[in-house]
Amino acid sequence: MFKHYEYDLFITELVLSDLPGEELIRQVRRSRISTPIMVLSVRTDSPTKVAAFSAGADDYVTKPFDMSETQARIQALTRRSYGIAESRLCVGPLELDLESRMVSVNGHFLHLTSKEYSILELLLLRKGAVLTKDMFLNHLYGGIDEPEMKIIDVFICKLRRKLQRFGAEHMITTVWGRGYILQDPAVAAGTSASSQGFTEGSAPLRQAG
Repeated sequence: MFKHYEYDLFITELVLSDLPGEELIRQVRRSRISTPIMVLSVRTDSPTKVAAFSAGADDYVTKPFDMSETQARIQALTRRSYGIAESRLCVGPLELDLESRMVSVNGHFLHLTSKEYSILELLLLRKGAVLTKDMFLNHLYGGIDEPEMKIIDVFICKLRRKLQRFGAEHMITTVWGRGYILQDPAVAAGTSASSQGFTEGSAPLRQAG
């Protein structure tokens, strides 16, 4: 299951029905999956915490826990896993705050539904990478009661319309047969200019053989 889907974060308890939580963590790490792992447990003793970290956990939260603190820990783990130090993600005129979940374009606040926000968040976290519809579905629904893939096209269409109001409709590009990609407008323009210059001023490449 872990290899069939891509997750931003694993959250587990130590007392599970099938196997100990520490062993589950070891299995994940033995599979060479580097996704951050957070443990939620009623056990507060140091040996148990050390065992969880030794197995491969990245964070340990004791129950009962404060929801706001736990959410902050989750956001911090997710940012680090993507190599992001700050809570704000900025690409061209687009800015998204992971903590406040606020989005703005050219300084204008953008009202998004929770699903639209989650899609844009994933695109920004993985800017420059092609994301498949499967990846979006997993990010939105976590493999539970997933709708048909075409719902992603609907969400993307609505998101583009909202971005268009402030002149950022071309940031999300369709990669036919694969998915969607978000690129920095400056980078995309530079790539387009380079391609145009090659096409106009160079002879076409021919396949050897």
